[in-house]
Amino acid sequence: MSLDNAAMTVYGDSISGNCLKVKFVADRLGIPYDWVETSVLAKETRAPQFLALNPAGQVPTVAWPDGRVLAQSNAIMLLLAEGSDLIPSDPFDRALMFQWLFWEQYSHETAIAVLRFRKHYLKLPDHEIDPALPARCDAVLGLMEGHLATRQYFVAEKLSLADIALVAYTRFAHQAGLLLPTHVAAWVRRIEDDLQIEHLN
Repeated sequence: MSLDNAAMTVYGDSISGNCLKVKFVADRLGIPYDWVETSVLAKETRAPQFLALNPAGQVPTVAWPDGRVLAQSNAIMLLLAEGSDLIPSDPFDRALMFQWLFWEQYSHETAIAVLRFRKHYLKLPDHEIDPALPARCDAVLGLMEGHLATRQYFVAEKLSLADIALVAYTRFAHQAGLLLPTHVAAWVRRIEDDLQIEHLN
């Protein structure tokens, strides 16, 4: 499938870091797409027509004119970035990129994105939020801070999908009531500049 000539439709929610990952990669690589705003809060992902497209009822979901459909943000990013400089050519560096992509979904997104959603969108008071959740966020940011203390990017000293995946929710950390450590904050601004997107804090 030629991604250059097949305009895709991205079903995404603009408040979702996972959805923004797809947008960031497509914009960076000049891949054309039509964006269909699909609100999770308004339960549009549970509508019958959307569930027919993606039975998991999750965004982002991408559809091509030939009928193919792909979900899961990191899978979509990997497809879009195939053959580009966003995926390291060195096998070990590429494996390191995958390591961070897996960690982002298992440890990072499940902490920072969840706390942000509960505080910023559900407006839950602190006493209704699992007290272990902020501690998990601090641990995640601490790990990132240690990694970035001696490097500019997460892998191979150049922008990769690892940076894009991790910046998507990290740049919203203030909405979770989190203060970014020094090196993480500098890295966020660096990646925002690389991707030519606005600084949020």
